[in-house]
Amino acid sequence: MNRRNYQKELEKIISRYGQQKPTVLLHSCCGPCSSSVLEYLTQFFQVTILWYNPNLYPEEEYVRRLETQKELLEKMGLSEKVQLLTEKWRSEEYYTAVKGYEEEPEGGKRCERCFRLRLEECARIAKEHGFDFFCSTLTVSRHKNAVLINAIGEEAARQTGILWLPSDFKKRDGENRSVELSEKYGIYRQVYCGCEFSLRARLQPKMKSPTGQEGI
Repeated sequence: MNRRNYQKELEKIISRYGQQKPTVLLHSCCGPCSSSVLEYLTQFFQVTILWYNPNLYPEEEYVRRLETQKELLEKMGLSEKVQLLTEKWRSEEYYTAVKGYEEEPEGGKRCERCFRLRLEECARIAKEHGFDFFCSTLTVSRHKNAVLINAIGEEAARQTGILWLPSDFKKRDGENRSVELSEKYGIYRQVYCGCEFSLRARLQPKMKSPTGQEGI
């Protein structure tokens, strides 16, 4: 089976529009991940960011990451060019979505349900506001499954009738560029994915081998 090249699919869409800039509602998981994505997409699209991340824990972290997103837009000179739609922290929606999957490992079915929750909301809002496309910054990370994210996005597109913008933003060195931009602008770069379960895993003491040395 041939593996799809989502970057080439995106480039074909861009080429079809020529000098026109269609609208896209971009779900952003965090400021750092959005940096290189915004740098790229704003060349070809009229971008609006959707901040809907009920998975973030605790609420203080939600607020901090939202403020970081705003800070990034300011420092990149995009605050007037890129609109930001923000939704309140509704953590109950996340916990309902992942109920029964709390003990899943990172990258497992719990994460899949989290992706689905956020992308379906992005599709709904894109449809409501008449955007041409919707997509997500999630594919910029090497820790996220771009095939799965695109599949969920395409499913949400079929359900709503709004077009999904295929992506694998880690291509073209997107992830490394996001790190560079975060360092350049001195913005907060989080050390865990965002949910309570990823924070718990991060805080767990490292296992020790029989020799007393720390393991991974």
